[in-house]
Amino acid sequence: MAIYSREFLTQKHKHYEEKFNDWHFHLMSYLGGQDYQNGFQLNRYILETDEEYLKRAENTPIDNHCKNVVQIYSSFLFRVPPTRDYGTLTGDPQLQSFIDDADLDGRSFDNVVREMQMNASIYGTCWAVLDKPAVQSQSRAEEIQLDIRPYISLYTPENVLNWNFERSLNGKYVLTSLTLLEDLFDDMATIRVWSMEEITTYMVKDFTKGYSTTKPILKDEMPNELGKIPAVILYNQKSQRRGIGISDLNDVAELQKGIYNDYSEIEQLIRLSNHPSLVKTPEVEASAGAGSVIEMPSDLDSNLKPYLIQPSSQSLDGIMNNINMKVEAINRITHMGAIRATEARIQSGIALQTEFQLLNARLSEKADYLQNAEEQIWKLFAEWQGKEFDGEIIYPDSFNLRDYASDLQFLQMAKASGVESDTFLKEVDKQIARAVVDDDEKIASIDNEIMAKTESIGRFATEEIEGEEIAET
Repeated sequence: MAIYSREFLTQKHKHYEEKFNDWHFHLMSYLGGQDYQNGFQLNRYILETDEEYLKRAENTPIDNHCKNVVQIYSSFLFRVPPTRDYGTLTGDPQLQSFIDDADLDGRSFDNVVREMQMNASIYGTCWAVLDKPAVQSQSRAEEIQLDIRPYISLYTPENVLNWNFERSLNGKYVLTSLTLLEDLFDDMATIRVWSMEEITTYMVKDFTKGYSTTKPILKDEMPNELGKIPAVILYNQKSQRRGIGISDLNDVAELQKGIYNDYSEIEQLIRLSNHPSLVKTPEVEASAGAGSVIEMPSDLDSNLKPYLIQPSSQSLDGIMNNINMKVEAINRITHMGAIRATEARIQSGIALQTEFQLLNARLSEKADYLQNAEEQIWKLFAEWQGKEFDGEIIYPDSFNLRDYASDLQFLQMAKASGVESDTFLKEVDKQIARAVVDDDEKIASIDNEIMAKTESIGRFATEEIEGEEIAET
């Protein structure tokens, strides 16, 4: 049995220390709300009091681009479910139970995988540990009866304190130790340490203190029956550091912070415009506001007459232009110009197609990481069940991103081209249906109806199609 010291249990990986502030910033940027407003994201004015600063933060609206980007990526990735061949697991009596409740907390496997992907998008990585309850059972039949089976626990990088990879004899990197922060309440931490040989759980008091004389309390220990650490890392995008990924919000969060500060300036300009500052001498009784009366001595020097300071509307225009530039930068970084941009319709067909290609490539990369991570999860599940996974998981590698309005215009011209071929025109009709209807079953039915006709449906008129451009799968 390994006995771990307080120093070992609280020690953090060097990359953890380097990335912690970034992780926290990205999470706050994604969540938005009051935590973001109170998180000192506003640049402080010179001589601004704490009360003034907090009030300004409270009154500044949040335009949450980070959440929008993460959710759009997720919606595309999971629009079409992956193809799953469970192989030898197909007949496992506990397979369906795992699919329906993968984390023993009521969430399905699909929901757990989706949360895993969204966490990876925010943090750069997300860890999944496949554990199995240490319940002594007499037989496999009893395990099945009691539904004792593997389950998934997700860990964001903030809760993965330390890890170590070593290169094996075959050259492959193997995870040899993993320290997880399971819980933290009233500065009492529950820490679980995985090694190749055993699993130990400790209670550590005064966890956040830099130094403490309190000794950790051993809560639980058990042998690691797998002989390996059943952890899977889902990368959003790999970096050069093992265990660290690249977040989708690396640059987006900073741009969002800039927009947040720009909105604060707008709020200030509006406040000053509605309540301009009055400049006067002490001798003049004056106030600013609707219905106010200014009394001045009759012999007052004209150079001393009170006046109002009111900002120019040109400042507001400049700030709005700055915001629009930052939004456009976010769209370029995330390759979502054709999806998010309000002025997408003015882009050329070539520009839109380029945007779709870049976004499709990014989504395809994410899908590859998801596919790899899910296959590893199923392999671990099979090992816990005493089997070997020989199935296959396939995520889409193309997301059919198209500018349907341009497609319809092209199809309109095709039908009006004068090609005297019912076969040709029917194929055009099928493509029109795919640009309008987003349901595979209905598409199949429409195709049958088109092919059943003795001649093609009539041709389009040559007038240009009007309508909004649609950029979705």
